[in-house]
Amino acid sequence: MANAEERRFDVLRAIVADYVSNQEPVGSKAIVERHNLGVSSATVRNDMATLEEEGYITQPHTSAGRVPTDKGYRLFVDRLSEIKPLSAAERRAITTFLDSGTDLDDVLRRSVRLLAQLTRQVAVVQYPMLTNAKVRHLEVVPLTPARLMLVLIADNGRVDQRTVDLGDVVTEEDVARLRSVLNTAMSGRRLNEAAARVAELPDQAPGELRDALIRVTTVLVESLAEHPEERLVLGGTANLTRNVADFPGSLRQVLEALEEQVVVLKLLAAARNPGAITVRIGEENEDEQMRSTSVVSIGYGQDMVLGGMGVVGPTRMDYPGTIAAVRAVANYVGQILAGR
Repeated sequence: MANAEERRFDVLRAIVADYVSNQEPVGSKAIVERHNLGVSSATVRNDMATLEEEGYITQPHTSAGRVPTDKGYRLFVDRLSEIKPLSAAERRAITTFLDSGTDLDDVLRRSVRLLAQLTRQVAVVQYPMLTNAKVRHLEVVPLTPARLMLVLIADNGRVDQRTVDLGDVVTEEDVARLRSVLNTAMSGRRLNEAAARVAELPDQAPGELRDALIRVTTVLVESLAEHPEERLVLGGTANLTRNVADFPGSLRQVLEALEEQVVVLKLLAAARNPGAITVRIGEENEDEQMRSTSVVSIGYGQDMVLGGMGVVGPTRMDYPGTIAAVRAVANYVGQILAGR
């Protein structure tokens, strides 16, 4: 029985490989010719009939060929014994490309571009989540005697710049006092705790600093808050339009769903452990608009998950290659951010 099951899985694997590669329904004759399974066409036909009965493959129309179902892809992905490794040249290219990123924004934009190119799918990267982040430092830079730039640096690499109009001229000495008061209240604290401490500062400030502190802390509290709408970088959307047939009647829905950041954030929400790949196939996606897609996602970061990244494409996807690319890029991004 075990041998028969293994043989049927080999047939399913052959159907997945050929269909992903050619986008044509796969027949028993093609399987025998292209894959060295060591059995006759009749045996393959019987195995295909069983696989179809069990819901792993289906016959799209009157042709003799079969295509994998979502259930078939799921079994294939669950039993991937080896992920296609990236070549040394690909790994070098990833390192070089990402290492030359100038700051967090640039690194994330580059990682999205790279993932989209490697997988030929839509790539998405979530900005480092602020929930666990702590304030590393706040720089206060005078732009004019009555205008300041605040540069908030978090320990997860995130940098937020804001300008504040003070409404009155302040001295260099006052700027130094502001910098000291603010950093004493914020440094080393989680962002929500830092926001609470900052909000209390104007009440405790000496009279000559109070007006300036009120304006500065109003801007800072806003800066420390979580902004879900700013948390995603998306790239390679045009890749979906290369094979419209993969999304019968639903490509427009998929593109609309990708524009809704909430939908994409939900897709990445499963990425909780660094290095753990999650694959959602077709009907497994909660959002109805995404039911014709597969999502391969992962959490990036070294000791803790900073955010999620992944790709969205049709269920007819090169799963081994896609998983390898997502894992490699996430690994390099985690290393780069940990070193900054």
